[in-house]
Amino acid sequence: MPHSKQPTTRAQTNQARREKNKARKSQLRTQLKKVRTAIEAGDRAAAEAAFPLATKLLDKAAKNNVIHANKAAREKSNLRRDIDAIG
Repeated sequence: MPHSKQPTTRAQTNQARREKNKARKSQLRTQLKKVRTAIEAGDRAAAEAAFPLATKLLDKAAKNNVIHANKAAREKSNLRRDIDAIG
């Protein structure tokens, strides 16, 4: 454990950020799983309904550097492509 004030504050900040990022990633993964499950089931309506929230969460995660911006773009593109491929 740090002995001076600045490293102690930094450790607390890092812990808080780690917890927030973990929650954001978990929420993002859950929403992506909902979209992918609907796609695998062939349920276009459910996939279309879940896609906007997934897109919003991807954009927010990229904006806050939780994930890389290119990963967010790639995920959105792949999901959109898979939804469009459903008959």
